[in-house]
Amino acid sequence: MTTAIRHHRDGAVSMVCGVHSGDGGSSASHDVLARSADVEVALSRASVQDVADMAAERGITLSHRAAQHLTRHASGRPGVVAALLDELPPDAWRINRPVLPAPAADRRRVRDAVSDGGASVRALVTAAAVLGDRTPLPTVCAVAALDDPWSALDAAERADLLAVNRSATAVTVDTTDAVVRAAILAMLGEDERARLHRVAATTVEDRADALAHLVESRAVPDPAVSDRLDEVAAERATRGEWATAARLYALSSRASTDAAERDARLVRAVDAAIGAGDVPTAAGWSAEIESFRDTPAKNAVLGYLAILRGRPQDAEARLHRAWTSVRQKHDPRTAATICHREVLHNLARCRGADLVTWADRAVDLVGATDATAVEARTIRGLGLGSTGRTAEALASYDDLLAHVESGAMGQRVQMGAGWLHLATDRPDAARAELESALPTDFLGGSTRISLWAHGWLARCHVATGDWNAALRVAAAGLDLADRSGSDLIVPLLRWTVTQVHALRGDWDAADESARAGDAGVRDYEIMRVPALLARAAVAEARADYAAVLRILAPLTEDWARGDISEPGFWPWPDVFANALVVEGRLDEADAFLRAHEERVRLRGHRSAGARLAYARGRLLGARGDLDAARDSFESAVTALADLPLVYDRARVQFAYGQTLRRAGKRREADVVISAARDAYLALGANTYVARCERELKAGGMRAVLKDRPHDALTPQEDAVASLVATGMSNREVAAELFLSVKTVQFHLTRVYAKLGIRSRAELAARSAGSE
Repeated sequence: MTTAIRHHRDGAVSMVCGVHSGDGGSSASHDVLARSADVEVALSRASVQDVADMAAERGITLSHRAAQHLTRHASGRPGVVAALLDELPPDAWRINRPVLPAPAADRRRVRDAVSDGGASVRALVTAAAVLGDRTPLPTVCAVAALDDPWSALDAAERADLLAVNRSATAVTVDTTDAVVRAAILAMLGEDERARLHRVAATTVEDRADALAHLVESRAVPDPAVSDRLDEVAAERATRGEWATAARLYALSSRASTDAAERDARLVRAVDAAIGAGDVPTAAGWSAEIESFRDTPAKNAVLGYLAILRGRPQDAEARLHRAWTSVRQKHDPRTAATICHREVLHNLARCRGADLVTWADRAVDLVGATDATAVEARTIRGLGLGSTGRTAEALASYDDLLAHVESGAMGQRVQMGAGWLHLATDRPDAARAELESALPTDFLGGSTRISLWAHGWLARCHVATGDWNAALRVAAAGLDLADRSGSDLIVPLLRWTVTQVHALRGDWDAADESARAGDAGVRDYEIMRVPALLARAAVAEARADYAAVLRILAPLTEDWARGDISEPGFWPWPDVFANALVVEGRLDEADAFLRAHEERVRLRGHRSAGARLAYARGRLLGARGDLDAARDSFESAVTALADLPLVYDRARVQFAYGQTLRRAGKRREADVVISAARDAYLALGANTYVARCERELKAGGMRAVLKDRPHDALTPQEDAVASLVATGMSNREVAAELFLSVKTVQFHLTRVYAKLGIRSRAELAARSAGSE
């Protein structure tokens, strides 16, 4: 077939081939296809929205939770999604989290592969399916009753039934995905499945896993097992291993015979699932607990879920009901839990003082070493930092790092310390801490904490100039947010993606990302602020400074004058002040800068001071005080000299060079703008590289002036003409070249006279003809 295509290029024949990535298939065939292909398209996994759209095409309306559940089960593979939508009855999709099987084709493939492998392969894969994720090979062998598993393991790997994970310390085994696991389990009768769970209960080392297998092996509830599960779940929750705790609480609820205990344990299961960042699982159970009697614990859990889904009004109402109904002296643990949820709520509202108050209440209720209080303390430092108590905040993290073990609690401390270090000009320390907070694979790490770490690590890479890494980290975070169903942190991740694409001049990608960042934004400030900054980044990259002012105007309102304007946390004041100057609103810029400069002076924040200093330099230059402008710019350069903030340095140099060029200091401007251009080129900021080159051209220092005709355009006239020819208005050209509108009009009049034309349309036509 490929030969026919190669030798008959003019024929009306097209061939489309699907090739699985990885080791499967014939390498020779893959090589032939790669050489023959005119176009190669990498197919991405289906998103939750893609799955919902596929269902809608079949007349099936999936709730967001059901679509998330199906997407996760199918690992985003469209073929599996389509098969299950076609095979399952419509009523199956009315449940948010139905127990999903494998499609019929996958069941046949798995059954045939197991049959071909023989008894040893069957024993190995059924044991692995019953045991679950990443089980040590010796445990799988014990449940499968195999002394020599290697040939069976090889056969199972070749058949794509099992995945083997090898590290320096262990070999673990898992089914290749949820669909294969479902297909293997479908082969087992209830008696065989129960037997395997009984064997597993006596084989696995972890007490929690043993109890879970014991529950799975029994058909009727067992109060004794339920109580033991509840105890172990509480122990794991104390260590911050929320994913394990959620599973154990749910099993404890299932094994309970007392209705009140069953309900209370399911409430705790939902709470633990949210703590782990598993919003789809929590949301799936939440519909059930809504019907339970109203209790402080229930309202605290539903308020917690509302926080992660970005619904502040719902969260506030639920948490208020929980706090006003809890008996603090008789039930201090529940009261402390409510305090912790208020800590998270106020973190998302960017209310640092209230955050600290609630964290201190949690400590007062249960003591500083209680797990709930420790979690509140890991966030308390951010509240201290966002209210200017930076030294106290950093000391609190040093104390926590000295006393908190590694693992789940350590992950929380690392994330908080990394966020604070990024905000206080220590990006190298921040990067190390945030990278440590990313993993969730071991010791019960929380997806919720990992998402925050992804968001701030991406911002760290933006500041230090590693934009490819920033995009990789943000993309991984967005994928994790999609799988976990957490909306709260999506705008923070989207801010990075949007800004980098805008600075690189990839406008379609930037606009699409900005829209996606806005899509889920409700009223939480932690969502609103980065969504605004993302859209402002696009407007600034386009030199649309009027749009920058319009977009960032909400941040000048009363609600944003506290934590959101704290130096270092949200870098917006210099962007707004710069836009005011470029738009000619100099008195407003002066008043705005004075308020923020005073706060920076009190805090002693270097990078924030440098950013405001370059905006002040712009303002002074616009007012004609070049000596003062130079001093301001030079102070910014000095403040940033030994900080690894590459992007900030480029911004300062660009503004400095524009100011010098506007003041007629073309030779000095040429040097500074060239440095800015080199910095932007290294970053890959194509948008600003082009702007720097226009600045250099407008400055005229590199133009060949000898023997130039008297009616030839000057460098600045040429720069104005080039921009006007693209369709820019005089105001837009003035913003781009940092000139007054009158100056642009003066140059344009001279351009018309020299070129013998009368209109912008003629100028555009002449420019197009010359190209």
